[in-house]
Amino acid sequence: MSRFTIHDLAATIDARAAAGGEVSYTRKLLDKGAEHCAKKFGEEAVETVIAAVENDRAHLIAESADLLYHFLVLLKARGVKLEEVEAALDKRTSMSGLEEKASRKGD
Repeated sequence: MSRFTIHDLAATIDARAAAGGEVSYTRKLLDKGAEHCAKKFGEEAVETVIAAVENDRAHLIAESADLLYHFLVLLKARGVKLEEVEAALDKRTSMSGLEEKASRKGD
């Protein structure tokens, strides 16, 4: 059995973004603009935090899936590729987390 990855999700979002809004929730979100996508991502982030605080494992897993989906839709709305985020993470992992965070103080 193959394993579903975040790259599979990104590819699904790309495909659905090319579909019509009448058949694609992803397309409907994108048609409402990046600001709307950001708000949806924020809502999912709050719901994920609540599930974590309530220590509800199943709810946390479900909300985490929603969060990742809406995060990738937001990236799509702003024209940011998952590979760009991965490159930023790769660059950061070349040093300790504390060193990396200190290096961003000037940003």
